[in-house]
Amino acid sequence: MSLIRLNDVSIEFDGRPVLREAFLKLRAGDRIGLIGKNGTGKSTFLELVLGRQEPTSGTVDVTLGTTIGYFSQFSELDGDLSIRAILSGHFAAVHETQARLDAIGELLATPMDDDTMTALLTEQGELFEKMDAIDGWSFENTIDTVLTSLGFDEARRELPVDRLSGGWRNRAALARILVQSPDVLLLDEPTNFLDLDGVRWIENWLGRYQGAVLVVSHDRQFLDGVVTRIVEIENYRLQEYEGDYSAYVHAKQSRLKMLERQFAHEEELLAYEQAAATARREAARNPANAVARRLADIKKRQAPRPIDQIITDIYGGLRVSNDLLEVVKLTKSFDGGEPLFEDLTFSLHRGDRVAVLGSNGSGKSTLLDVLTGETEADAGQVRWAKGVRFVSYNRVYAELDLTDSVGHAVNAYPDSLAFSATKKSVGRFLSMLQFSDADLQQKIGTLSGGQRARVAIAQCLLSGAGVIVLDEPTNHLDITSTQVMERALVHFPGAVLVVSHDRFFVDKLADRLLVFGDTPQVQERAASGAL
Repeated sequence: MSLIRLNDVSIEFDGRPVLREAFLKLRAGDRIGLIGKNGTGKSTFLELVLGRQEPTSGTVDVTLGTTIGYFSQFSELDGDLSIRAILSGHFAAVHETQARLDAIGELLATPMDDDTMTALLTEQGELFEKMDAIDGWSFENTIDTVLTSLGFDEARRELPVDRLSGGWRNRAALARILVQSPDVLLLDEPTNFLDLDGVRWIENWLGRYQGAVLVVSHDRQFLDGVVTRIVEIENYRLQEYEGDYSAYVHAKQSRLKMLERQFAHEEELLAYEQAAATARREAARNPANAVARRLADIKKRQAPRPIDQIITDIYGGLRVSNDLLEVVKLTKSFDGGEPLFEDLTFSLHRGDRVAVLGSNGSGKSTLLDVLTGETEADAGQVRWAKGVRFVSYNRVYAELDLTDSVGHAVNAYPDSLAFSATKKSVGRFLSMLQFSDADLQQKIGTLSGGQRARVAIAQCLLSGAGVIVLDEPTNHLDITSTQVMERALVHFPGAVLVVSHDRFFVDKLADRLLVFGDTPQVQERAASGAL
C-alpha cells in the first residue's frame, strides 16, 4: 500500500515552474534517493510532501495515520531542553507505565486484602506486557546508542539545544527523528556534519528501518549504501531510475545516448531546412549564381571538447614550485586541555592530494585553521615556501560579498586564472559548473546556499593559488558540481589539502591521508581508495 502519493503535481513560484506533471508513490520499505542540480527544487519537493507547500495543480495524498519524520539540513530544533530530555520525552508512554509500576510496587509493600492484591498483581502483569510491547525496558539504551553514534559526549547531551552550534543542532534533530522512527523518513542532506563513523552508523540503521525513506543527498557512496531507486528532478520533471547511485550512472548514460540518437535525426532535418531556407534567400538575391553550399557541409559540426581538455586549458599557464609547505612538530589544544594533535610533522609538495580524516572534534578543521593562520599553534612551526599562495574555501565562502555579482566574484582575485586563460576556456569551465550567462549577472545575496557554495568553489579553482584548502567542500554542492570539482582538482598542478567525510570524493582524489585518532598522534599513510 502506498503511504504517500503524488498525482499529476505541478508547482510554480512567481510564475516560474519548479515541478511539472509529477507522479510518485512511496511505499513501506521504499528507499528513494532524490537528486538534482542546486536550485532545481529538491527541498521544495520535500516541503510539498510535508504539506508545507501547496501544489499549483494535482494532489499530494497521505494515507490516514501515516507518521512522517523530516530532517532539514537547516535544523528546525530549538528550545532550552537538552537533547537527552527531548529524546526521553518521546517515550511518554514508557514513563507513564513505569510510574504506575512503581506505584503498584509501593502498594504491594503495604498490608491489603486478597482481592486488592489480586487486582494489583493482574494490573502489574498487564503493565509488564505493555512495557515489552513498547520496548520500555531498553529505551535509555536506545537513546544512548543514537547519541553515541552521532558523536554526542556527556556535556553536549545536557546542554540546552539553543546553546549547541548549528552542526550539533543538526545532529540533535537527526537523533530525534531516528528515535521517533516514523512510518516515512524525509531526509535533506543527513550526512552533512557527520564524520565517517556517523555516516556508516546511519547507513546500518537505515538498513534495519522498516518504513519508507526519501533522502536528498549529494553523498554518492551513501546513496549506494542506502537507496534502491533514484528519482532525479530534471527539466522540471521527475525521472526515475531503478537501483542505487551506481546503477543510475549507467542507466542515465544509456538514456542520454538514446535521446541523442532520437534527436540526431530531428537536428539533421532542421539543418536541411535551414540550408534550404538559406539557399532560397541566396537564390532570390542572385538567381544567376548557383548555391555553392553542399548539404554535406551542414553535417560538419565541431565536436565539443572533452571536460579534461577544458580544465587543462585553464591550468596550462599556472606555475607552481615543488616545495610548498613544511609543518614541524605542530601542537594545538584549547583552554589548557588535552592536545588535539601533538608533534605533527608533514610536508606538502606540488601534485600532493592530502585528505584529513577522523571523527568529529578530533582536530581536523583546527589543523586547517592553524595552517591558514586563522588560529595560532601552541608549539611547532608552519613554514609556507616563499611566494606560495594558498586559498581557503571556508574563508572564501564566509567572505562572499552578497551585493556582488556572480560573474565579478569568480574573477575576484588579482592573479585569477580568468585573466591568463582564454575567455572561451573560462566560459566553458563556468558552464560546466552550471553558471549560465544569466546566472553570472545575479547578485550573490539572491542565491541559495548550494549556489553560493558553487561560487566559492569557482573562486578557489580559478584563484591562481598554488595550494587549495578545502573543509567539507561537498556539503552544499549537488552531484554534478562535485564531479566537475573533482576533475578540476585532479588536474590542478598545485597541492590540495582537504577535510571531508565524503568517501567517494576522498577515494577519487586523495593519494595521502592524515588520520586523526583517539590520541594526539596523527598518522600519515598512503590512500588505499577503500574508505
